[in-house]
Amino acid sequence: MITRYHNTGKKKFDWIDVINPTTEELKSAAEKYSLHNNSVQDCLQPEHLPKFERIDETIFIIARVYDHLSFHDADTIQDISNKVAIFVGANYILTIHRGEQPFLEAIRHKYFETGQCPSPNDLLIKILYYIFQSYVSPSLTLETELDQLETQIVLKNQTHSVLRKLYQLKRKTAVCLRILRLTKTIIDNLDKNTPAAVHQDMREFYLSLETSYDQTIENANNLLNLYISLSSQRTNEVVRVLTLFSVFFMPLTFIVGIYGMNFDFMPELRHPFGYPIVLLLMASITFGIYRWFKRKRWL
Repeated sequence: MITRYHNTGKKKFDWIDVINPTTEELKSAAEKYSLHNNSVQDCLQPEHLPKFERIDETIFIIARVYDHLSFHDADTIQDISNKVAIFVGANYILTIHRGEQPFLEAIRHKYFETGQCPSPNDLLIKILYYIFQSYVSPSLTLETELDQLETQIVLKNQTHSVLRKLYQLKRKTAVCLRILRLTKTIIDNLDKNTPAAVHQDMREFYLSLETSYDQTIENANNLLNLYISLSSQRTNEVVRVLTLFSVFFMPLTFIVGIYGMNFDFMPELRHPFGYPIVLLLMASITFGIYRWFKRKRWL
């Protein structure tokens, strides 16, 4: 579906919004606006990564906006984001996407129809800003989930599900960060007519997002190391307890082994107080080992 919006301000230009285009519709738009064939082919690839191209007087941009309707455990570029292709000419801007994008409607009502976008480049800036803005909420959500996982891990509720959630969170954060870093080339190549203040604001906005996702990945790595350390500590505790029990029973087993030998000439076997003496010896050895462990602070 092709929808055309006309800006009637001082610098007249058209905004052509194309939703889920057919091959014929793309071909017609390409012929009308002299679009390069390779760029048109890129529009048909839903998994295409962000890019920036300048062909003659036409700017071609592919950006990926975060899909807030994606599954919670989505962790691939195609699953968590939607592609938006943008062609910018002297008197037009053409946006192409497969599904409805509410942020484009918001831009149209808030900026385009009110005359706050006097040129295609101004409209492009608004679209890019909203695309970056779509990654703010996921960043805050990922940080909140990471805090919850940290609480579970520190409280020793260490299960495989916690480790799996931590891995998914880290992977999702890494995918978002990769999309943002690939999109940075668009900011670096913005039109020279873009005001310096606007350009700087875009850079600062991008930098804050990149820093936020970087910090989340770093915290996830630290939390993963903490999980492994606590798991190792728990294993060491189990091994320590088993070792202590084995040390207690080692001398007792030795004594029992000696008196379990079937020799005829063992004078202790016929001693009238042999049994209580051996029991007393075992108790003394056990108590001595216990006192030694307490002195060494192993218990």
